Amino acid sequence: MTSQASAVQTPKTFQPRIFSGIQPSGGLTLGNYLGALKRFVEKQEEGIETIYCLVDMHAITVWQDPAKLRQQTREGAAAFIAAGIDPKRSILFNQSQVSAHAELAWIFNCVARMGWMSRMTQWKDKTAGKNAEAASLGLFAYPALMAADILAYHATMVPVGEDQKQHLELTRDIAIKFNNDYGVDFFPVVEPLIEGAATRVMSLRDGTRKMSKSDPSDQSRINLTDDAETIAAKIRKAKTDPDPLPATVEGLKDRPEARNLVNIYSALSGQSVEAVISEFAGAQFGTFKPRLVDLAVAALSPITNEMNRLMADPAEIDRILGDGADRADAIARPILEQVYDITGMIRSRRK
Repeated sequence: MTSQASAVQTPKTFQPRIFSGIQPSGGLTLGNYLGALKRFVEKQEEGIETIYCLVDMHAITVWQDPAKLRQQTREGAAAFIAAGIDPKRSILFNQSQVSAHAELAWIFNCVARMGWMSRMTQWKDKTAGKNAEAASLGLFAYPALMAADILAYHATMVPVGEDQKQHLELTRDIAIKFNNDYGVDFFPVVEPLIEGAATRVMSLRDGTRKMSKSDPSDQSRINLTDDAETIAAKIRKAKTDPDPLPATVEGLKDRPEARNLVNIYSALSGQSVEAVISEFAGAQFGTFKPRLVDLAVAALSPITNEMNRLMADPAEIDRILGDGADRADAIARPILEQVYDITGMIRSRRK
């Protein structure tokens, strides 16, 4: 039997609002820039309300060194700002400073089903061949916290990569079940934003694997902290095949390394993949790679320099994150209080 929170006025339409978060795991790469940060800046420029979060509570689903976690959270914030996020136009904060995330996650732990969590591909991947009973409960249940991250702000859109689509679908399921369980139209059914050629940037050493900071080879990735000389060297040494670039996009189908470099060029230049192929059809990589070097250095060197400047003043980064947390809490707290009303909680100590 479902209950009806008839005294609560629930919204029927939702203000367009984008939420996205990045785990402060350190070692941000070109993949993070093209797949996330660059897109975040583009959304900020569209005039939609944008909320961006360093999800430090997600990070501790596996053990983190506390000093490194603080450093990596500040580095993540510096990367957001250096990439073009304006903390005055967007809300930028770290998750643990807004308690609504953890509070709503508990509510969603009681809405979500065990079967939903056990089917999560990332849970299966991270525990495959291992003793799943030794994994943290947080690692198993963290999709409920991810749902809380999004729905605490009534976000309507979330930029996601292909590997996060399943978790967003679970967020939608939780919103729908909550609304149905309590007979309300309270949480929006959030929509994914998946756009562009470089949604998923692949390794420079293996075009079938995602670019990752955890890859043992530093040559597999371009780090946002790499200087211009290092960026150039890594692109020059990037794995390719012996054939020239094809005359059509279809010609990239079975050439993962070539496709990856073309996608990166497309994303950095703002050109379509078709336009890049048209420009470089028949060119050897000895011609293409120097052009890609120029693009990458022009895009990333200013970001690296600005990150270094910001990281020299951690107190200022902390101030920016604190201000963002205050603004985030001003949105999330009233929504959470309505959730408590809907679910029947007595809240006599409200401020």
